[in-house]
Amino acid sequence: MRYLAIGAVALAVMLTGYAVFYAVTTKPQPIAPRGAGLPVAQDLAPPVKGLYRGKEVLFIHTEASDRQVAEMLTMMMGPKVLLVPSLAKIPHDLLADVYVFTGGVKGGGPFGFQADVFSSVPGHPRYTPLRAVTLVGWKDRVETRTLGSVEEIQEAARKGEVTLKLPGVVVNMPILVWPGGQR
Repeated sequence: MRYLAIGAVALAVMLTGYAVFYAVTTKPQPIAPRGAGLPVAQDLAPPVKGLYRGKEVLFIHTEASDRQVAEMLTMMMGPKVLLVPSLAKIPHDLLADVYVFTGGVKGGGPFGFQADVFSSVPGHPRYTPLRAVTLVGWKDRVETRTLGSVEEIQEAARKGEVTLKLPGVVVNMPILVWPGGQR
């Protein structure tokens, strides 16, 4: 029995020695090739330009509560925007706002008009990537212009230049780059 115990200890010492030798002399190998199983950059959602207080932001669309909106954003930007109907059930006071233009100055917005306008960015107390969509339409015989902030949109609405419509759509729109910051 004693010889068996000595043999087991000797075997353990040899295996430990081999493991230490291997760890010290072998170059580390990644568990998987870099990027293995991950989408290549061209498959990722491209950043979209928007506005916050007149300054440019970059954001992405990832999910939408409405099928038509998800399909439109997918066609507009490429990678699939997922349909998540339950987003529409989130109470409005837990959402930030995004203003989407259905007319006016031509641009990169989803309807082919000016860029979307955001009510908050990261660092703002009311920031959340989940956005209640407000559609902004210009009234007839009004000289259109780019509105770069929520305040400008609200002023135009007070003057009767634009209409604001809440269709009940929520879109997840994380902001990647904003005035004074980025992820």
